[in-house]
Amino acid sequence: MQHFEALAESVKERLFHVRPEALDRAADPGLLAVALGATLYLPATRATLVRDIRKQARSGCISTVVCLEDSVPDNELDFAEDNLLQALKELDALDGCDGLPLIFIRCRTPEQLLSVGRRAGAALSVVYGFVLPKFENESGRGRAFLDTLNVLNEESGRTLEAGGQPLRAMPIIEAITTTQLETRARALADNLAVITEFRELVLSVRIGATDMSSAFGLRRSRDLTIYDVQAVASIIGDVVNIFGRPELGWVISGAVWEHFGTAERVLRPQLRSTPFEAANEVELRQRILMENLDGLIREIELDQANGLLGKTVIHPSHVPVVHSMMVVSHEEYLDALDIVGNPGGGAMASSYGNKMNESKPHGAWAVRTLLRARAFGVARQGVGFVELLEASMR
Repeated sequence: MQHFEALAESVKERLFHVRPEALDRAADPGLLAVALGATLYLPATRATLVRDIRKQARSGCISTVVCLEDSVPDNELDFAEDNLLQALKELDALDGCDGLPLIFIRCRTPEQLLSVGRRAGAALSVVYGFVLPKFENESGRGRAFLDTLNVLNEESGRTLEAGGQPLRAMPIIEAITTTQLETRARALADNLAVITEFRELVLSVRIGATDMSSAFGLRRSRDLTIYDVQAVASIIGDVVNIFGRPELGWVISGAVWEHFGTAERVLRPQLRSTPFEAANEVELRQRILMENLDGLIREIELDQANGLLGKTVIHPSHVPVVHSMMVVSHEEYLDALDIVGNPGGGAMASSYGNKMNESKPHGAWAVRTLLRARAFGVARQGVGFVELLEASMR
């Protein structure tokens, strides 16, 4: 797996100062957590599940979640499980793990997780991990999920002690106790304690903004970002406060972007025309506006400003947008190198001569930026988001 692998060699040479690293399932989990990028959700009821997963990999998506939870009607759950298990067997027979994205399964309960894992048999080998919805530990649900995953790893010979690649977990912070103000701080602290205990299993932490919004009867429009919904934005801030401290090392993903297609605009577009005119890509800007992707671009910028990396998405058109926004700019890269290269502290002018870099206060940012550079690459000087997106959307 490698981000932007499908681009022609000449295009990669033109766009990248440092290219993304090639990764595989055995790569360092800390790097893989950053490299997930746009994690595309698919309901397990899809008739074309095998084709869609393989197509995603060819189009640059390296992580996908097959959902057995809220996207599946209760009366179709048995069919969804059978459909998923058949798809896993077909993928195992066709590809093994070669050429596939990192596949995660989102289960409703610990009991379903164990049942699906056991029923998958040898085909479980194509699954990288499980997404754990409505994660909270006051009721013991969080620990039950992780204990169950440990059992499945032992039964399938995928423990670290056995030299295997364990099935990983991605808890979703979205339960009502982590949402409501009066219980939030305690519930988040409990969640941190239990996932720290199971650190070798947990890949990253995800934010479930749809359930958070539901707790207040809210839903953001395509013209707004999740940060405009103040009740939810405050929860995201608290999640970052608890899980996002550099010494803890957790990667937190951005909230799902659930809009696609065209619709009537209420607010003005959120995308300046100047970068597109400079790159001679006016038509690309128009396409982004027609597909309402400018809101997604704005939200990714705010995600990164708030310490979130990657994004849950529900449409293939979102994938190149997320990945283009994750590429480290040439300026960011030089800043990060300057900062980590001066561990003794002190302040200095940036290499671009437009800001002050302080080694100690900016050190954690620099380390995170260099990790993102390994996963998504570094753009050449003068190459911006527009050029990257234009190449990715061809």
